[in-house]
Amino acid sequence: MLGEDHPDTLSTRRELAFWRGEAGDAAGAARAYEHLLAARRRLMGANHPDTLAAWGSFAHWQGQAGDAAGAAKATEQLLEHMVRLLGKDHPPLQILRRNLAHWLDEMRKTDRASSNDGS
Repeated sequence: MLGEDHPDTLSTRRELAFWRGEAGDAAGAARAYEHLLAARRRLMGANHPDTLAAWGSFAHWQGQAGDAAGAAKATEQLLEHMVRLLGKDHPPLQILRRNLAHWLDEMRKTDRASSNDGS
């Protein structure tokens, strides 16, 4: 009745994506957040807080699904965007910097494990 672009529909999609991840389907959560992110960007713009939150959640669940490189890339893009919006010294950006460091570290671990396996 409300339509796919209604704010309540978008909120429900966010909740479903979150709980999908919490239930153990990280890849499904990442896909759901990717679609939600596209909708939020289209409807609210790239700078809206809900868009930025969906972007961060997409990066998180992408990493949880085993794609550390994708999570690092998405987090880096979000960080660059947030620096443009808020300035490089804005306190909440420290969380994004820690997240980026985490995914870069996970990416290196994956690369090392692949090298040790002969892959």
